[in-house]
Amino acid sequence: MTSVQHWQQQGERFLFAGHDIFCRDSGPKDAPVLLLIHGFPTASWDWQQLWEPLCLTHRVLTLDMLGFGLSDKPKQFSYSIMRQADLCESFLRDREVSRYDILAHDYGDTVAQELLARQQQDAATSGIESIIFLNGGLFPETHRPLLMQRILISRFGPLLARRFTFKKFASQFRKICARDIADQDLHSMWSLIRHNDGTAVMPALIRYMPEREQQRQRWVSALIASDIPLRLIDGLLDPVSGAHMVNRYRELVPNADVVELSDVGHYPQLEAPNEVLAAAFDFWRKL
Repeated sequence: MTSVQHWQQQGERFLFAGHDIFCRDSGPKDAPVLLLIHGFPTASWDWQQLWEPLCLTHRVLTLDMLGFGLSDKPKQFSYSIMRQADLCESFLRDREVSRYDILAHDYGDTVAQELLARQQQDAATSGIESIIFLNGGLFPETHRPLLMQRILISRFGPLLARRFTFKKFASQFRKICARDIADQDLHSMWSLIRHNDGTAVMPALIRYMPEREQQRQRWVSALIASDIPLRLIDGLLDPVSGAHMVNRYRELVPNADVVELSDVGHYPQLEAPNEVLAAAFDFWRKL
């Protein structure tokens, strides 16, 4: 377990569009680069149980996207997956990275899909060598949002955000996880959500849900037409993007490479870190 305080102390900052972004860059500088992209509504701290093992073999980069975690959370910003992809590309340029692998989760899956779509349009745009997806809304038709998410996207979103409490967060979180998450971990995630008045921007961040609908052709086509290796590692008991999403992935993605975690929910990197590491290293060894 890595505390939020220790995670923050090990990090750095850089500027994107005038906003302060928290990031981390660890591991051998001459090793293959791995970019970790977190999900909604949490932050890069989600990767803390995987961090040290990954840093043994990779130069590992991660960041708190704009509106998340320890990064700035401007209230008048037009949050979108497109802008978060711009942020990731800016971060990679800042670190002078041209070739890299991706490990993404949830909201981060969609950011990875956009980065992949950009690469397919222009090979000079990006240098992605492979992607591993954890549970996420890869297909809008299989995404089953929680009641909290449906309210956040509605006109009642700002009211819910003002009244959102740790108790409500913990209750919602436990509904999507099949294995128990310690109270200490939940409090750590809640502190990152609350940082910089983060609950106030949640109704703006949740706009990724209709954006997935609008960009479905672009982002699903990126998966189908991918010429780089992809792997999906999925907790099947996830009510949001579990077994039903895996079935759709197998239907649409040619030669689908899937690792099923039968007793895991929406957060495999927290619920089953050893299984995720084993599946990830197996994938990279085969490349």
